[in-house]
Amino acid sequence: MQLSRRLLYGSELWEVTRPRTPLTYGHLMIRLSNPATALDIRSATDWLRCHNAARRALADVLGADTCTLLFAHRWHALGASIGEPAAESSTPTFHLFGRWAGEPVTPAEQLALPAQRRKPAPERDLDKYDAGLRTALLKAAGTAAGWTAVGGRDETGSAVGTAAGQDAAVPLPAIRTWTPSAPAGPDHTVLAPERAIGSVEDVAPAELLALAAALEALALRQAVTGLSCIVPDAAVTGGRLELHALGRSAGESVNPFDMLLRSPEVSPALL
Repeated sequence: MQLSRRLLYGSELWEVTRPRTPLTYGHLMIRLSNPATALDIRSATDWLRCHNAARRALADVLGADTCTLLFAHRWHALGASIGEPAAESSTPTFHLFGRWAGEPVTPAEQLALPAQRRKPAPERDLDKYDAGLRTALLKAAGTAAGWTAVGGRDETGSAVGTAAGQDAAVPLPAIRTWTPSAPAGPDHTVLAPERAIGSVEDVAPAELLALAAALEALALRQAVTGLSCIVPDAAVTGGRLELHALGRSAGESVNPFDMLLRSPEVSPALL
């Protein structure tokens, strides 16, 4: 069964919705309202506002104390989509999974199944939770201390850049990249800003742009068609923000994202 996508909150450029197949009560999507919108300081700032509001709303309504982010870059889940949410459209989309003790089904239980065998969360319960989430999202987005507009400064007074791919007021922050000790395939890279960050909620717009630029460089490698990405909650990674990017190819013999989600390093984020 597939439900219609439900809008829970609309910001300036992004929207927080239920996916057509919500795999758990804590499964939300952050997607661009207009897919032609460029990723620049304005849209990065708005994405962070939506993400942070969604995390707080999930905590308020469901008691979610951790959240894991899944998304694809230049890649659409193929076939059974084992290990990743099925693609709904070509619009840039981020899947957020709120987690809490006692949840009736975990994201990993659903993602381990072929897409056609996954059962969406019961609609009657979604109706109840979504009413609360709409209210909580409005409150969280309206009261969140955020980052200022283009060329401005954040709440700490640090200067921020302008846009990805353009000359910036200041250079984009440095991004560290490394291969994990037990990689899930030959094209598994971990990325993190140089600054110590404990949560996506603490990322600055310029750091988001820097991560996006680093991902784009990874996606343009000759052996790679696109990327499947996961940002586990920092509670799983020892308090460190880590973005795991896996090179994907239509001709791959093994699904590296399925391997990653079963690895001891990442699997606690979704089990």
